[in-house]
Amino acid sequence: MTRFKILTLNDIAVAGLDRLPRDRYEVASEIGHPDAILVRSADMHTLELADSLKAVGRAGVGVNNIPVDALSKRGIPVFNAPGANANAVKELVLAGLLIAARQLCPAWAFVRGLEGDDESLDRAVEQNKKRFVGFELPGRRLGVIGLGAVGVEVANAALALGMKVLGYDPQLTVERAWQLSSSVEQAMSLDHVFSRADAVTLHTPLTPQTRSLVNPQRLALMKPGAVLLNFARAAIVVEPAVLEALDAGRLAGYVTDFPTRLLKDHARVTALPHLGASTGEAEEKCAAMAADSIRTFLEDGNVRYSVNFPEVVMPRAQGYRIGIANANVPNMVGQITTRLAEAGLNIIDLLNKSRSDLAYTLVDVETPISAATFERIRAIEGVLSARLIN
Repeated sequence: MTRFKILTLNDIAVAGLDRLPRDRYEVASEIGHPDAILVRSADMHTLELADSLKAVGRAGVGVNNIPVDALSKRGIPVFNAPGANANAVKELVLAGLLIAARQLCPAWAFVRGLEGDDESLDRAVEQNKKRFVGFELPGRRLGVIGLGAVGVEVANAALALGMKVLGYDPQLTVERAWQLSSSVEQAMSLDHVFSRADAVTLHTPLTPQTRSLVNPQRLALMKPGAVLLNFARAAIVVEPAVLEALDAGRLAGYVTDFPTRLLKDHARVTALPHLGASTGEAEEKCAAMAADSIRTFLEDGNVRYSVNFPEVVMPRAQGYRIGIANANVPNMVGQITTRLAEAGLNIIDLLNKSRSDLAYTLVDVETPISAATFERIRAIEGVLSARLIN
């Protein structure tokens, strides 16, 4: 039985490590020739990647710290844990919405700055509490940009609080659509969301298309006294434009998980230290999900929750399996099956899928694949990686 080596670059929750049986997996923070890497926030861009590496698992959602393009060129899947921290982020977004609606942080700071006896405190509180008049959530409209795992949970929870919800996601998946309440109104454009919402919350990944999504033009569309929440990525927002909107009174508040020197001390900004997934439960779920993805890939060649590979899940048949990652070009499957046929190997099952420039194929055959046949498949132009999965 094959024994796999897993390199951990951060402390990984025990709930995740327990998904890797010790009779089949050696897991350590210092290990030579790893088959896979488990990582949270460690920067892998300068890490020398071993020739033995077959997979990378991120115990979280964002993969900015992982050289995904370089790994794709080597035919190595990168897994993450979409949805594992969704409840944790949802709860923090709702907390941020309530903080902004009731001006809780400025009010708290005001009280902490009071001096004198209780009579003086009472007098100061009564005289100043009108400075912190807020608004209630029922009947207000929340614009949710990005309806992935987190966005869907935020939208549904906001409805439960009595809010109206306007959702926007041109890439909404069937899975998320099933989870989304039918009471969520569909927005036709980003400008539609910004012009109609009383509060806007961002839940999109950082891509060239979403960078600077919240710009001066869209902020100008927002209602006076609106609130902006950013628990996605800092660069989705043009911060000088947010500062200008706050100073002009167009924005009543900005709540973010990404503090910067420009905005962190502003009276109408609540900046948190990237707490979105910082719960014990979320860390455990993320670690377990990443470990499960690595395990099913190493043991069966199946791919789920990858950011660079297509989803390929094929039940194991009796026989012998090979997994092949290749450039998404014509006749790759034909060349692979030809090599197998020339070796007299009968195919039991085959599944091929592609994603952008990369394709992945699983093949089950009746009899063992010889070393010579395996090398002939690896030598096909465009094959990035190949692995016998016994």
